[in-house]
Amino acid sequence: MSRVMRVGLAVMLAGLIAACSATYRNHGYMPTDTDVEVLQIGVDTRETVAQAIGQPGTAGLLTSSGWYYVQSRFKHFTYNAPEEIDRQVLAVSFSDAGTVTNIERFGLEDGRVVVLSRRVTATNIKGVSFLRQLFGSFGRINLEDSLK
Repeated sequence: MSRVMRVGLAVMLAGLIAACSATYRNHGYMPTDTDVEVLQIGVDTRETVAQAIGQPGTAGLLTSSGWYYVQSRFKHFTYNAPEEIDRQVLAVSFSDAGTVTNIERFGLEDGRVVVLSRRVTATNIKGVSFLRQLFGSFGRINLEDSLK
């Protein structure tokens, strides 16, 4: 009888330890680097990008601004709220004619946008991208100026 109780206790202890381990969930779609390397700036169009790496989950506000592929990884641990531990954004920008003008990959580390890779044509540097403008405005809003 004591042997059965020890085995039962060991099974319960193993179950308790397994219940307290973290689980991870991935959200979104991110094309691989080898798929993205096939794209050619100034040559590929929206249709060829969709064939090569698929349709994006998010597009820019303007029809010609770009496509955004976003992937996040969350850590779930017991009763705590899920914690985002990794995020990657692939931004593919298009010209007014519909050809690829820029391909950038961003990561979100310490609450700041970090450029992981960037491919830009030398003649088409327009300045700051949409994502940099969006994330760069956080923390710069002064409510006192808005209330006046």
